[in-house]
Amino acid sequence: MTSPTEKTNLLGLPKAKLEAFFESLGEKRFRATQLLQWMHQRGVDDFDQMTNVSKPLREKLKEVAEVRGPEVIFDETSKDGTRKWVMRMDNGNSVETVLIPDGERGTLCVSSQIGCSLDCTFCSTGKRGFNRNLTAAEIIGQVWVARKAFMPFEPGADRPITNVVMMGMGEPLLNFDNVVDAMNLMMEDLAYGISKRRVTLSTSGVVPALDQLGEVTDVSLAISLHAPNDELRNQLVPLNKKYPIAELLAATRRYLDRLPDKRKATIEYTVIEGVNDQPEHARQLSKVLKGLPCKINLIPFNPFPESDFRRPKLTATRRFQTILNEAGYITTIRTTRGDDIDAACGQLVGRVEDRTRRSQRYIQVQQVTP
Repeated sequence: MTSPTEKTNLLGLPKAKLEAFFESLGEKRFRATQLLQWMHQRGVDDFDQMTNVSKPLREKLKEVAEVRGPEVIFDETSKDGTRKWVMRMDNGNSVETVLIPDGERGTLCVSSQIGCSLDCTFCSTGKRGFNRNLTAAEIIGQVWVARKAFMPFEPGADRPITNVVMMGMGEPLLNFDNVVDAMNLMMEDLAYGISKRRVTLSTSGVVPALDQLGEVTDVSLAISLHAPNDELRNQLVPLNKKYPIAELLAATRRYLDRLPDKRKATIEYTVIEGVNDQPEHARQLSKVLKGLPCKINLIPFNPFPESDFRRPKLTATRRFQTILNEAGYITTIRTTRGDDIDAACGQLVGRVEDRTRRSQRYIQVQQVTP
């Protein structure tokens, strides 16, 4: 199953795969239950501390397996309480993970790729290029690290992480299998036990993968739309040239129709001054979303050094919100959190060895542009 030098990182195995792993060792399936609780609920990464596991099995696990989370190289809390971790993955790359507290709610924003293979013009992550997909262990490892930061837990105390959003670095649907395994662990009662309503996958619109997602899970869905028409979205979200708005929204409807409950998709719309913040854009958006069960989250653009875009004026954003509210949509304006530590939406960059050379090309363009 593994080479003499390669060990299986059990951290990324959901229950079914962990059961199969123990069966491959000639062990009973119930060992998976024990390991899930030790790893994810107690934060234990040392087999010797797993006292209800027999010593012979612990010795065998040391030979073929490990429980290894990402290495934390930066951990800082914003003045508004937002906490950001930079976690080093294999080969020296790093990703960023952000916890946003809000009363009894704690939302963890998790990354799925090192960098991003898409190149949305308003996102700092995209300007860093792309290196690789994260493994399931590296994805769930971000939750594991954040959870361990608040141990030990007091009986009856509020959970530090109540919601997880796959909205960090990367496009989750382009790392399909690993993201699904990690989300299954998030929702697993023996691990983190987060409700399917509180695990949200955000996508820019990889339509075939979105249809596939509906066949294997029922997590909540967020759509990174950011424009009300194809001409503008082609500029902001280049993926739109392959999967235009009509196709994306049709796939969103198909996903929602599969759900056993009446859930709404969240439409994410980054508001950029002079680009997509005009009343006509709001009216177009209200028309294009007609009939789709959804709520709209307006995200004021968060500036970063490589971008010429500007943050919208609050009056323009509120006017945009009013038009959508009057059209019958539940529309909120996201409060910018963690911008003093570059933890706000669109500001996550990590450290990416860019295999696409996009970051180098972008810097060269900047150097020659007056």
